[in-house]
Formats: sequence, structure tokens, C-alpha cells
Amino acid sequence: MPINYYIVLALSLFSIGIVGVLTRRNAIIVFMCIELMLNSVNLLLVAFSKMQAAQDAVQVAAADGQLFVFFIMVVAAAEVSVGLAIIVMMYRNIHSVDINFLNRLKH
Repeated sequence: MPINYYIVLALSLFSIGIVGVLTRRNAIIVFMCIELMLNSVNLLLVAFSKMQAAQDAVQVAAADGQLFVFFIMVVAAAEVSVGLAIIVMMYRNIHSVDINFLNRLKH
């Protein structure tokens, strides 16, 4: 499959994530859109790694992008656990997950 298909798919996923982050007020939806953007970048890393493997005769260099994606997924899992803990604590304290309500907490 040509690399253009992967680029278009990743670009569309990233665009959906950007629109979701900028337009939604629910913290959980915003968090999911950030994860969607992260996964679109991972898709591009794997696609470019596969393209590099097809061009090179050495298969060891092709695993670099996939290894990098693995580390990104580990960091994303830690981000999810911390982010969801913050959202749960926010809901316990103010009984809302609306992001605009967080501006009122400054005063």
C-alpha cells in the first residue's frame, strides 16, 4: 500500500483530534482527542518505518520507528493513568468535568 494512504489517514485523525481539543469543553473528550492525535503520530512513525524497511536491505534499521512507537505507548499509558486520576479528582471536588469551570478555581 502506498505511503500516501497512511499520510492522509494520519492527517485526518490528527485534524479530528485538533478540532475536538479546540471545540469541546468536556475534559474526558479533550483527553481522548489528545490520545487520538498521539496515535496518528504513531501511525505515521510505523508507516515511515515500514517504508524505510522496504527500501533498505537491512531489517534492523527498520525496527527503530516501531521501537520508538513502543516507548511512546508506554509514556501514553502513564499519561492516561495520571490524566484520568486528575479528572476523577476534579469530578469528586466540583462535580463537573467542564474545562471552563477550572478558570473559576483560580480566584
